[in-house]
Amino acid sequence: MHHHQGTFLGAGGLNLYYQSWHPQEQTRAILVIVHGLGGHSGLYGNIVNHLIPKNYAIYSFDLRGHGRSPGKRGYINNWDEFRQDLQAFFNLITTQEAECPCFLLGHSLGGVIVLDFVLRYPQITKKLQGAIALAPSIGKVGISPFKLFLGRILSRILPSFSLNTGMNPNFASRDEKVLAAYAQDPLRHTRGTARLATEFAIAVAEVQNGAENFCIPLLIMHGSADQVALPEGSLEFFHKVTFPDKQFREYPETYHEIQSDINYPEILGDMEDWLESHIKSKRYIF
Repeated sequence: MHHHQGTFLGAGGLNLYYQSWHPQEQTRAILVIVHGLGGHSGLYGNIVNHLIPKNYAIYSFDLRGHGRSPGKRGYINNWDEFRQDLQAFFNLITTQEAECPCFLLGHSLGGVIVLDFVLRYPQITKKLQGAIALAPSIGKVGISPFKLFLGRILSRILPSFSLNTGMNPNFASRDEKVLAAYAQDPLRHTRGTARLATEFAIAVAEVQNGAENFCIPLLIMHGSADQVALPEGSLEFFHKVTFPDKQFREYPETYHEIQSDINYPEILGDMEDWLESHIKSKRYIF
């Protein structure tokens, strides 16, 4: 396995950190991962270790205000910054890995970013073989309604006002080793700002309202016991999507960090099967 680190220019000229993992042999397909709120690109080792031996390349970057990327923790000026950042990253990857099938994967907040990106840029996403949403936050979330209300009020007058999200860390995974590693991870944070709260709410509404325009293969994977991003939002979106190539998989008793819960081998096996079936479709255009 080859590991690479670097930076690229996101919206407003911000230098965003990214990393990628490559197989020893020729790359068969690319998976681009967008992480969730408070997370970073280094949290998907199970996916990397599972897919690299299958000759996939994995790319991921730290969202602005997250991980090794600059910016106030948990803050954006507007949602379009996320869109532009992902577009710039996607352009970087397709330049480096021409003529290779490519998939987008978003987890939690990253799931909202990916679904919104596909809906907002249909011409760009014609280059994609498909999209995967892991526990996307497109419904009720495990943040106090009062904090969300406070965020909407303060967004206009104190947009960078920051609070601890208050989400219970024990709801991440049933694996005690994972929880211990998260607690000691200096790159993780638990902050959310007023502006992010309002921009997030608008983006979720737009994703739900635009579901019938989703036009690439879709896989949604969600744990039934997810208390951070409740699965009902995923199911609602799934039923609205009219594109025929779609799958929804719900995993009993599984928590939010679905790729790091105790049943992750089953989940990654299902993910691999879906990816393999869509590599063969030869849908990509570069």
